[in-house]
Amino acid sequence: MNLHALRIFVEVASRGSVTEAAFALSISQPAVSAQIRKLENDLDMTLLIPDGRGISLTYEGRFLFEKARRIYDWEREIESQLTEIKQGKKGRLRISSTYLPSHYLVPQWLAQYKREYEGVDVEIRTRNSMQSIELLLSCEVDVAIIIKESWDELPITRIHLTDVSYWFILPAHHPLAGKEIRMEQLVEEPFLLREQGSSTRDWLFALCREHGVKRPQVGMQYHGLVESIHSVRAGYGTMLAPALAVREMVERGEVGRVTVPGVEIKRPLYVCTRDDETDQRPVVAQFLEMVKREKLT
Repeated sequence: MNLHALRIFVEVASRGSVTEAAFALSISQPAVSAQIRKLENDLDMTLLIPDGRGISLTYEGRFLFEKARRIYDWEREIESQLTEIKQGKKGRLRISSTYLPSHYLVPQWLAQYKREYEGVDVEIRTRNSMQSIELLLSCEVDVAIIIKESWDELPITRIHLTDVSYWFILPAHHPLAGKEIRMEQLVEEPFLLREQGSSTRDWLFALCREHGVKRPQVGMQYHGLVESIHSVRAGYGTMLAPALAVREMVERGEVGRVTVPGVEIKRPLYVCTRDDETDQRPVVAQFLEMVKREKLT
């Protein structure tokens, strides 16, 4: 079946006129009639019959029209949705984030993003820094939001958003709460450590090496930030925690804070994409632009 002729047939049938169809298609009336005759010959059946100054559909013509117009309805729908995809109004955005931004920053970014782009499906995974990088490089996510200092030579483009302050916290009733202590004293406390692959864990160990002290004793190991903080609030353990997550708890006296002379911890937050994607898909490009605006404000 000739699809060009079928399209012309649908136009004639929907308008009930060869003349109006020719005008709508910007082709001559004889060309329209020729295509209809060709379609009828190919199918070996009559589809249209004259009806006054217009045309009527035969039984076969009505059957074909009902079926064929669905094809072009779907075509218009496809074209419409592809346009929305090009404009970033429709699509899928997959994000992996380390725990701090996932809990305290990404939700407000995505709330704003979804208000502007309701038709975009968003999926977010919360992982440690190593896992987030692996997801990005394996093309399982489009964007990774990571707090990390040292980077290997990886095919990743990084945009620095801000630096995040970290504090040492311990239970509110602890005798060291609110005091300034030496690093040697601090590492004697039972620490709540994150899992292998966590950049916070790696950074804490690097800090110990820098100060020439042993690694802290491990009280418990958690695979998550919020769980660790709640353990301290419940009365056990010391940990390195982002100020953004614990500032209000410290102010309310729910956890205590200790400081170490000469140690001010600020860790860089990056939004990352793959190097090989120089032309970002619209949904990704729009998310990155929004995050950059947040950085400026």
